[in-house]
Amino acid sequence: MTHAEYQDRPVTLITGATGGIGAALAHVLHRHTLILHGRDLGRLQALCSELPRATPLVLDLTRPDTFADLLEEADLGRVSNLIHNAGVVELGKVAEQTHEIWTHTLAVNVVAPAELTGLLLPRLRAERGNVVFINSGAGLSAGAGWGSYAASKFALRALADSLRAEEAASGVRVTSVYPGRTDTGMQQKVVGQEGGTYHAELFIRPETVAEAVRYVLEAPRDAQIPDLTIRPGAR
Repeated sequence: MTHAEYQDRPVTLITGATGGIGAALAHVLHRHTLILHGRDLGRLQALCSELPRATPLVLDLTRPDTFADLLEEADLGRVSNLIHNAGVVELGKVAEQTHEIWTHTLAVNVVAPAELTGLLLPRLRAERGNVVFINSGAGLSAGAGWGSYAASKFALRALADSLRAEEAASGVRVTSVYPGRTDTGMQQKVVGQEGGTYHAELFIRPETVAEAVRYVLEAPRDAQIPDLTIRPGAR
C-alpha cells in the first residue's frame, strides 16, 4: 500500500477480534487498515492472513498497566476508529460469585477499555474519529444471575456517556451498541451456564451486528449515533 492509500483509508482497531462479533467486524471492515487485538497471536495471525490490510496486536486485558509500553512498541501510527468488542461473562448469583470473578469481569470489560481509550485519544482526536463500545442488553437491564456482567456493562455505558460529553468539542464520536443475544461462542457458553439447549437460529448473526457498526462509523459527519440497540428478529 502506498503512503497516499494509507492516508486515505481509516485505521480501525478492534479488540477481541478473534471472537464471533470481532471476526465479523474485521471482515465487514476489510477495506479499512485494521489493527486486530487478541490474546492468541496464532489465531490473530490466521485472521490477519484472510484480510488484505491487517496487523495483529496482543494485549492482556487483565493487565491495563502494560498497555502504554506495548502500544509504544507496536508503533501504531494513525488510529481513526476504536471498537471495544472484547469481553468476558460468568453467570452466577451475587451470593455465590467470588471477588475474583467480579474483579476479572470489571477489569476486562471496563478498566481495559477505559485505559486503552485514554491512551489512544490523541490519535482519535487527530482523526476526528469514532469510539464504539459493543455493550449488551445486560447494559440496559439486569436479571438474576447476571450481576457481575451487567454491572460491568452498566459501567461501560457510563464510560461511553462521559467520554461522549468530554470529547464533543474534539469531534470524536462515541457510540454504545447494545446487541441482543448473538450467535457467538460466548453465547454458547452463556446458554450452557443457563442449562439450556443452543439454537443458533434464535440469535442475531454476528455479521448483522458488524454491519450496524459499519453504518455508525460511516454515518455522515452531521450526525452522531449515541446509542444503538439491536434485537433478534424473525428469520
